[in-house]
Amino acid sequence: MREIKRALYPGSFNPIHNGHIDIALRALRVFDELVVGIYVHPGKPALLSAEERVELVQAVLGNDPKVQVATYNKLTVDYALEVGAYAIVRGLRVFSDFELEFRMALANRRLAPEIEIVNFIAAEEHLHISSSTIREVASLGGDVSSMAPPPVIEALHRRFEELKAQGSNSSFMVSLGD
Repeated sequence: MREIKRALYPGSFNPIHNGHIDIALRALRVFDELVVGIYVHPGKPALLSAEERVELVQAVLGNDPKVQVATYNKLTVDYALEVGAYAIVRGLRVFSDFELEFRMALANRRLAPEIEIVNFIAAEEHLHISSSTIREVASLGGDVSSMAPPPVIEALHRRFEELKAQGSNSSFMVSLGD
């Protein structure tokens, strides 16, 4: 009997977007199972709660029985070992992503040499998409329908309406020039 090849696709997914979805679907063509691990940084505020992010990932990927969605807050390689992942899947958009991912891969290889690191090059139509760009554009009332699926757009709209009603000035934005 052949061993099941499970991969971990880690990220903050704050929010999940079309680029993330493309990488996940392509990973499912290579691996038998995919664990989408939503990293919850203990000291870093997120626009969407961990529960909201899980719900959104499940809404856009959860119908596939080969996909599991969970949160974690430990070293990614430790979580990969915990869930029985053979590999960690990451996406690359631009050259600066490569440098960061290369360094993380070297560190992860040192920490857990039995875990493979597999990088997927982003599809050309998704190269410009990042969660921070989506958060900023959506916070300013812009159209992100080409970057994120409807459940994500609805969740962002709700969240920014909540912040507006509370009189909060969102700190979840970055300059598009960054």
